[in-house]
Amino acid sequence: MIYVSESARQRISEIRTTEGYDDSYFIRVSVTSGGCSGLTYNLDFDQELKKDDQEFEDNGVKVVTDLRSFLYLFNTTLEFSEGLNGKGFHFNNPNASRTCACGESFSV
Repeated sequence: MIYVSESARQRISEIRTTEGYDDSYFIRVSVTSGGCSGLTYNLDFDQELKKDDQEFEDNGVKVVTDLRSFLYLFNTTLEFSEGLNGKGFHFNNPNASRTCACGESFSV
């Protein structure tokens, strides 16, 4: 499962409204090689499912990830912060053994 916090749900809803994404769009989360810790999160709107996609719904938000990425993202929570340390989405990933200072990359 991939979880969506209330703050992330609210921000996703705001983006849907301002950018014109209707209900046919879902959140796609993936993990790719890169970043200072070795792996990087990617987050975007998408509306095309692929063969090995894993689909979840939490807090009214549909989240989709490919099978390989799901192995890194199992039980991760998508969060959104407007704090002094930076505004934006971030991942609370219990599988990460190390993260970088910017929070955009991790290793397992």
